Amino acid sequence: MSITLRILLIICSVISFILCIKKIKKSELKIENSVIWLLGSILLILMSIFSGAVSWVSSALGFEAPVNFVFLCVIGFLLIEVFLDNIRISKLYEKVKDLNHYIALKENEEKQKKG
Repeated sequence: MSITLRILLIICSVISFILCIKKIKKSELKIENSVIWLLGSILLILMSIFSGAVSWVSSALGFEAPVNFVFLCVIGFLLIEVFLDNIRISKLYEKVKDLNHYIALKENEEKQKKG
């Protein structure tokens, strides 16, 4: 892995780590939602520092270049995060639907009491 890519990975990972910490301190981001981003940035820092291990793993798995392995890891990480977000969104839709039903029932009960 080239030194330019390693430095870029370290800089971006440190920036994302600091950004997550700042958002947590300002209560704009919950800790349980940011753990995956913090772990991802730490993983990228480790991958850029220990590029020899990344080169060994990538060659053992048959990648032509270690950077392809790094890209695969990042894409996999993002796909997992999108999947988890979709699960959270589905749960929220169900809660909104249940809340709409509850409100409709309460409004119907109030109409029957008045009428």
